[in-house]
Amino acid sequence: MILFDPDQPVAAEGFPQFAAHSSSLPAGASARSALPTKATLMRYLRETKAAVGLKGEVSVLLTTDVGVRGLNRRFRKKNKATDVLSFPVEDASFGYAGDLAISVETAARQAQEQGHRLSVELRVLILHGLLHLAGYDHEADDGEMARKERRLRAKLRLPQGLIERVIERVEKPAAVRTRKPAGKRAGKRLRGGAR
Repeated sequence: MILFDPDQPVAAEGFPQFAAHSSSLPAGASARSALPTKATLMRYLRETKAAVGLKGEVSVLLTTDVGVRGLNRRFRKKNKATDVLSFPVEDASFGYAGDLAISVETAARQAQEQGHRLSVELRVLILHGLLHLAGYDHEADDGEMARKERRLRAKLRLPQGLIERVIERVEKPAAVRTRKPAGKRAGKRLRGGAR
């Protein structure tokens, strides 16, 4: 089930484009930040649940940074916004696997940083969250979740996942991360011919 937080800047009826609410988008965001329809999000959820092999119903709440921060503070004692939170159920015998909460604002920023659409980032976050609901924990499993996520991303044709992004940030020295591309001078020299 896909739920839209009433505090989210997306009307509950019709689910208009997130891009229409430019005050909530990161600077420079465009139509690439269009929020998929509820039907499309449900299809993503079904496809990803099947790939993960997760049984039971899952609810996905799309909310704001403020909404996710409140949930993170209340349930994890971490007073900060994040991209996705997973809430597995203790007893799945009733046909319910758990809940996910996703900050659309954070997802839009991450999509822009990664150079892909918001819809792609939401799929990456849904996959990551569902793996947590399935019992994986990248903070304590010696890379098991990272390997599973990598295989499923390939199967679902998704770009780099959350775990890989964090590893890449930690492993790359700060100078490499902040270094700018070759720049205009190199491009002009190449376009202008050999000197």
